[in-house]
Amino acid sequence: MHTVVERELELGLVLSPERSIPVPARLMYRTDDPYAVHVTFHVGSDSPVNWTFARELLVEGVFRPCGKGDVRVWPTKRDGRSVVCMALSSPDGDALLEAPAAAVSAWLERTLRVVPPGSEQGHLGIDKGLSELLAMAPRDEGWPDESWASEEFPETGA
Repeated sequence: MHTVVERELELGLVLSPERSIPVPARLMYRTDDPYAVHVTFHVGSDSPVNWTFARELLVEGVFRPCGKGDVRVWPTKRDGRSVVCMALSSPDGDALLEAPAAAVSAWLERTLRVVPPGSEQGHLGIDKGLSELLAMAPRDEGWPDESWASEEFPETGA
């Protein structure tokens, strides 16, 4: 069973230094994808915009500027309140969003309690998945069984 940590909040889509518009968003963290955070932006169309990036990037971005390329995150103040800025870049365009720092931090703390940093790999289920995959693999009729090896290569001195 996997745990999901969600938070609905309103972000500001920055259009200019003086103007931003509200964008409803959902932050989601799933223990079956423990390295990632998922952000869904409801931008007034039938299909929401989804972004997935490293949880570590958002955790670090609450405290200091970080990220390169498609996702950059940094803390700042806007009108006297603490916000976390997320600059997102894709072939479809660029967006600068501001999120209330307290709300993002509280949500991140919940995700870190569910899966502490450094323990993510234990939530991937790789061993279980590999075991299931190998159990499903059909036995190749042309493959020799274990008795073949002992008959073909007798022990030294036998």
